Amino acid sequence: MTRRVAIVGAALSDCGRVDTKSPYELHYQAAVRAVADAGLTKADVDGFGSSGMGLLAPVEIAEYLGLRPTWIDGTGVGGSTWIVMAEHAVAAVARGHADVVVLVYGSTARADLKARRRSANLSFGARGPVQFDVPYGHSLISKYAMAARRHMHEFGTTIEQLAEIAVSTRYNASLNPDAYYTDQITIDDVQSARMMADPLTKLHCCIRSDGGGAVVITPEDRAKDLPNAPVWILGSGETTSHTTMSEWDDFTESPAVRSGKLAFARAGLTPADVDVCQIYDAFTPMVLLSLEALGFCGKGEGGPFVEDGKLRVGGALPTNTDGGGLSCCHPGMRGMFLMVEAVRQLRGKAEGRQVPDARIACVNGTGGWFSSAATLLLGVD
Repeated sequence: MTRRVAIVGAALSDCGRVDTKSPYELHYQAAVRAVADAGLTKADVDGFGSSGMGLLAPVEIAEYLGLRPTWIDGTGVGGSTWIVMAEHAVAAVARGHADVVVLVYGSTARADLKARRRSANLSFGARGPVQFDVPYGHSLISKYAMAARRHMHEFGTTIEQLAEIAVSTRYNASLNPDAYYTDQITIDDVQSARMMADPLTKLHCCIRSDGGGAVVITPEDRAKDLPNAPVWILGSGETTSHTTMSEWDDFTESPAVRSGKLAFARAGLTPADVDVCQIYDAFTPMVLLSLEALGFCGKGEGGPFVEDGKLRVGGALPTNTDGGGLSCCHPGMRGMFLMVEAVRQLRGKAEGRQVPDARIACVNGTGGWFSSAATLLLGVD
């Protein structure tokens, strides 16, 4: 048995500066709001996915929500986790292993840091392959800085072109009153900000916020009776690459080369069909390499591709229309927020930043330091 599968509910918890709620409460808020958005109830839910909260994340969060699902997923591959989970949920729903799947995430990363709580320490450990990078002090951002430098060296990409990604994303955030930062910035602002890891300044890097989100996935026979137009999951792909930098074959190629190829082939679409993109943007080079990998421009052509404001709402390829992780919301892992914003755009409900006549959305998540990638193609009838 195979069934057409759709996202029928999508919602965010309180986001931004949330000092009075725990991560569990943000999970609860997001899940309750998404289920209500779908026109369903807790009793309808038989599938559940969550990650990022301890060793038993889907069990603990499901218990907190009062759920006893018969299909679960606790995948953990960094920022691409939620897109990977969506692919898994589609397979389960298409085969009849679940009817209503809730995927949910919540984090108080900003509040934890502010309160100096231990969970605010972003540590990837020193066991396994990672131990060979640790003695050299490779932080997460320095790994992205290395990718940026290599791309600049090989293809002549300029730091101003990378900065334009931050400027365009902040422009989109200025249209979203719920974004963490809404004041517009310039390339000079980006370049004069505090240096974090050469050549990346603070404004090349994502913000740290609190927040959560959830989506509800169900088959066509359930979706047709629900209040919102279904957002169909047309195609998907997932892949991994490396954890040790020396094992990355090409510092200028995102593993989205593989996940994107799978997703587009399975959807029967090409990049030319896409109206709006939601691409994980923890750092500006992540966006550049992802656009190339997904086929929106040729390899090495990302710099000229983005420099004319193409990624802005109103541009040729509106990308990260809510303001992205660079300006809107980034509470640790952003993949969930990519899906929620894509659903809002395809429903025509992204007030103030709506892309006219958006019918096809490309969602791409990156985990670790280009360690994993996952791609979804979403569409409406």
